[in-house]
Amino acid sequence: MDAMYLMNSLWTMVAAILVIFMIGGFILLEAGSTRMKNAGHVAGKTIFTFGLASIVFWTLSYGLIFGGNANFLVGMTDFFYSGDLAKPEEGGLATTVFFVFQLAFAAISVTIALGGFAERAKFSAYVVFTILFGILVYPVIAHWIWGGGWLAEHGKQDFAGSTVVHLTGAMAALAATILLKPRIGKFNKDGSSNNIAGHNQVYTALAVLILWVGWFGFNAGSTVSVDGAFFGFVALNTNLAAGAGAVAATLISWFVLGKPDIPTILNGALAGLVAITASCAFVDVWASVVIGFVAGILTFYGARFLEKRKIDDPIFAVSVHGIPGIWGTLSTGFFATKELASVGKPGLFYGGGFDQLGVQFMGVAVSGIYAFVVSFAILWVMKKVMGGIRVSEEEEIMGLDISEHGSYGYPEQMDKLAKEANVVASKTHVSS
Repeated sequence: MDAMYLMNSLWTMVAAILVIFMIGGFILLEAGSTRMKNAGHVAGKTIFTFGLASIVFWTLSYGLIFGGNANFLVGMTDFFYSGDLAKPEEGGLATTVFFVFQLAFAAISVTIALGGFAERAKFSAYVVFTILFGILVYPVIAHWIWGGGWLAEHGKQDFAGSTVVHLTGAMAALAATILLKPRIGKFNKDGSSNNIAGHNQVYTALAVLILWVGWFGFNAGSTVSVDGAFFGFVALNTNLAAGAGAVAATLISWFVLGKPDIPTILNGALAGLVAITASCAFVDVWASVVIGFVAGILTFYGARFLEKRKIDDPIFAVSVHGIPGIWGTLSTGFFATKELASVGKPGLFYGGGFDQLGVQFMGVAVSGIYAFVVSFAILWVMKKVMGGIRVSEEEEIMGLDISEHGSYGYPEQMDKLAKEANVVASKTHVSS
């Protein structure tokens, strides 16, 4: 068997494992960014939805993205993927490995989308939306850009998914948080907001590190080849953009708030990673630093912009994955070089004019609008048919751990808090 085929398959399988391990990062990120009373719910639903998304991808999503006999929207073959063990082409890649790799990307996108549900959605809403997102939203955009669809024909550049994965998930999260409305206590009657702090910043910091490492599978792994060790160049760009994003977010929060804000620092690193995901294989090293730095500033102001408009995004899905995803996709229209533009044309700063920037803008606009509108429609119908997708006020105050699952993620601590609350209530009753 061809040695290059084996090496390509092994490298891509390792990359797929790294991307799947990012789910662990999202568990810690969401749990740490939310309150203790919802931590078990966040962790459990993320594992469940990854499993459910895997089944949906096997049954329909893969075929809709990469299947043959494609129409304007999707492919129409290869449903219920059987695991093709046909004789490999020289220097190619095992199709089973490619399937697992692409499955991991789809799972990350739906995980981002479900961040918009945090601390107020019914568990059943996660179930239904994961299925419908995996059929009607993600595979359509993925086919347009990665499956040979109409945006691919226009030369849309999105190497590892700033649009396909991150913007798609973020627009779905935006639709969810708008329809679900803010958490209890987030906004006051005068329009001012209250900070609902997550319960564990150590969790969120560790989560960012896990995601940062997993991103090497995300971006460098998207080379799906060891030929020429180009994956090292992609990894370098990825790491520098993340560092620049963290530095920029630190500086801007320090300047505006007077102190370097820890959640902003963490979001800055993630924003840099999201932004470089589209361009990591198309731009020079210095450009990756610029792209990451701008993303770190955008995520800070993006979060403030959304909060002023009473959009409650507890996991920062829109400000971390959406806005930097847009910037990262557009950035290739400026910085893609003649030597590296294996897809599309060079960017504006490299003699390509506005052609590629126009394609990138079109891709971002159409994909973002499609993801938001279809996700909003799905959730609106779910709300009508299911009798609501948000838990009751009493259940939300109680916490989704106990109301949705019957047990707490932190049973000793929560039982202690409940006893203390009962003691205070009883003393208040006696004194009255």
